Amino acid sequence: MYQRLMEHLTTAVLLLDGELRLRWMNPAAEALLAISLSRLKGLPLPSLVDGGKEIGELLAKARDEFHPFTQREARLTLATGEMLTVDYTVSPLSPDELLLEVEPRDRLLRISREEALQTRQETIKVLARGLAHEVKNPLGGIRGAAQLLERDLDDPGLQEFTHIIIEEVDRLRDLVDSMLGPNRVIRHEPLNIHKVLERVRALLIVEHPGVWIKRDYDPSLPDLSGDESQLIQAVLNVARNAVEAMTEAGIASPRLTLCTRARRQFTLGAECHRLVCEVAIVDNGPGIPASLRETLFYPMVSGRAEGSGLGLSIAQSILHQHHGLIECVSEPGHTQFRLLIPLEKRHD
Repeated sequence: MYQRLMEHLTTAVLLLDGELRLRWMNPAAEALLAISLSRLKGLPLPSLVDGGKEIGELLAKARDEFHPFTQREARLTLATGEMLTVDYTVSPLSPDELLLEVEPRDRLLRISREEALQTRQETIKVLARGLAHEVKNPLGGIRGAAQLLERDLDDPGLQEFTHIIIEEVDRLRDLVDSMLGPNRVIRHEPLNIHKVLERVRALLIVEHPGVWIKRDYDPSLPDLSGDESQLIQAVLNVARNAVEAMTEAGIASPRLTLCTRARRQFTLGAECHRLVCEVAIVDNGPGIPASLRETLFYPMVSGRAEGSGLGLSIAQSILHQHHGLIECVSEPGHTQFRLLIPLEKRHD
């Protein structure tokens, strides 16, 4: 009965024997350690994480003194290479049993960051809509006046000026429409994310044959529900930005990696999802300047001389329509964008 209760907890719970070997852990612990119980059962817990020596000492102390201990903001590195900041409590149940509860702090920090990002994106969207309305109304009047003027002009030289006015008005209208992102409701249809990535990869190979594009796919990923053409646009915007940044920086051996993974019990914003599809786009380019990282997904913000500043904003808007988001970590030589999309079926 108690095991069933612990299986439904969101807190990671692990049961160890007197030799600090793993006997059992709940699904939340499997998700935290990114590995199944069947592969870890019987192994000493301190050997499973980098930084486990400190945990081993506390576990042994709790066992020997038969007294619970709590450690705040401990830094651990998992076998996957992922670094975590966690709070954990060890409680001795008997001389041969220890209960370890682990609460990741990174998750709370990430939830706060994602909520702030979503709030900023919504604010930008409202401002962009208001700006579009205020700009497009006079543009329509200017275009109409130029067309009427063109009809009354017999001089071809003067008509050329009205053509310029009409073309520039149309260009401004298209720019404003681009700032608003996708202008149609997405279609939720079953699709394989690898089909999307293969399409993007084929396009990039044609555009930039000098870039080596590596595939690192998880073939067990189930289909997700989404709009194939919109997701192709989102992934292409991010990947093309990466490739063009490497090209402009003159990287000697530009490399781009397209990677997919499944994330279980993953929180996006304030909502926890049972299963999330993660698409990672990794490049070895110059990195994103620190001054741009907080405003990276704003319209008209770009770190490239030739960039329009709309690609990442549109990609983030498309991910929001799929109830997901885009995250970015960057340093010189390694930039990673993570596109996160829930795999549950949605009925909007």
